Amino acid sequence: MSGIQEQAYRNAQKTTTTGRDLEAHVLTQTALRLAESLRQWQEGHDPGMENFLEALRNNQRLWTVFQSELADPDNPLPLKIKEDLLNLSLFVDKRTFEMMANLEPEKIKILIDINMNIAAGLQGSESA
Repeated sequence: MSGIQEQAYRNAQKTTTTGRDLEAHVLTQTALRLAESLRQWQEGHDPGMENFLEALRNNQRLWTVFQSELADPDNPLPLKIKEDLLNLSLFVDKRTFEMMANLEPEKIKILIDINMNIAAGLQGSESA
C-alpha cells in the first residue's frame, strides 16, 4: 500500500461512524423533525398536522428498534441500564399514543428532550 493509500485509509477510519454516533445522530434528527413539524403545525402550515403525526410515528419506530435491541439477550449493556432504557421507551410509547389520540403540543417537548438528552449521553460516552 502506498503512503497516499495508507493516509486515505486512516482518514476514512477517522470519519467512520460508530454505532453510538449513529444512534445519537438519529435521535437528534428525529427530535429536530418533531420540533420543526410541531412548529409548522402550530403556525398553521399545510400539511403541518400530517407532518407532525408522521414525525411522531417515526419517533415511535425509532424507539421500537431500541426496544428490540435492548430486549436482545446478547445486548452487552448492563442490566440496570437496559431496564431503565426499556422503562423510558415505555414512557415514550405511552406519550406518543396520547399525542396521536389528543394532540396537545405542550406534551411533545418531553419526547424532544428525551431524544436530545439520550443523544448527548451517547456522544459523551465514546470512551465508555
